[in-house]
Amino acid sequence: MNILKQLEEEAIYIIREVVAQFDKPALLFSGGKDSIVLLHLCHKAFLPARIPFPLVHIDTGHNFPETISLRDKLIDQYQVKLHVGLVQDSIDQGKVVEEKGKYASRNSLQTTTLLETISELKLDACMGGARRDEEKARAKERIFSVRDDFGQWNEKLQRPELFDHLNGTIQPGEHIRAFPISNWTELDVWEYIRQENLEIPSIYYAHERPVFKRDGQLMPVTEFQQIDPSEIEIQSVRFRTVGDMSCTAAVLSEAEELDIIIEEIRDSSYSERGARMDDKRSEGAMEERKKIGYF
Repeated sequence: MNILKQLEEEAIYIIREVVAQFDKPALLFSGGKDSIVLLHLCHKAFLPARIPFPLVHIDTGHNFPETISLRDKLIDQYQVKLHVGLVQDSIDQGKVVEEKGKYASRNSLQTTTLLETISELKLDACMGGARRDEEKARAKERIFSVRDDFGQWNEKLQRPELFDHLNGTIQPGEHIRAFPISNWTELDVWEYIRQENLEIPSIYYAHERPVFKRDGQLMPVTEFQQIDPSEIEIQSVRFRTVGDMSCTAAVLSEAEELDIIIEEIRDSSYSERGARMDDKRSEGAMEERKKIGYF
């Protein structure tokens, strides 16, 4: 069997298990390539019916406009409900404090907004597009990842998943994060996008844009950074991963077509998360965020 077919069937099995075992599931949706693949898999899992759960987007206010535009288009295309949690609301209410300085980001702030949104909607299962190959902390995740009543993750309390058995039993106040494409690689995702002819944000393709160098990375010029105009240069770049504009670096590229992007990925020697400045704050930055409730 074709490997993409195997991965698709596994993901659809997991999605259906989430709906079967939980009362109020949702799909955490960022508008990036992995989220779009997962949304498409959810659509396939329940045909000819509509997707029977809402999407949740935690909007930091620092999103790429291209991502938000496509998000809204896909909501209409797949006819699903969307709940948006605003980090700006958490800031305005004094629940989190805006970072200052050269490396200021809202990435860590979204955890508070996410946990409040989960509580407000009374969700007991949140699916997401994380994959084990992204980062070493991701590799520790189970497909059903249990979070305690504070939304926290403890690797020592995760359950064995033998013979594809997914144990969704939780205590009051707990919820799970489910990762249907956990076993996919970045290359699998791109090849599936090509196979299914999925639309993705234009920033994944090579385009010219103003950037500046920071710690060896090409960062997009935005209103969220104070930049000396002499630092700005125009380069042909694309993005391998899509987070906030304030913490996602671009890579030099001339790849304007999927086939060329896929060849670039095949030849790449580092992970897509290598372009995320928020992962470089410490050796265990991702794991530290996950332990307090991050996706």
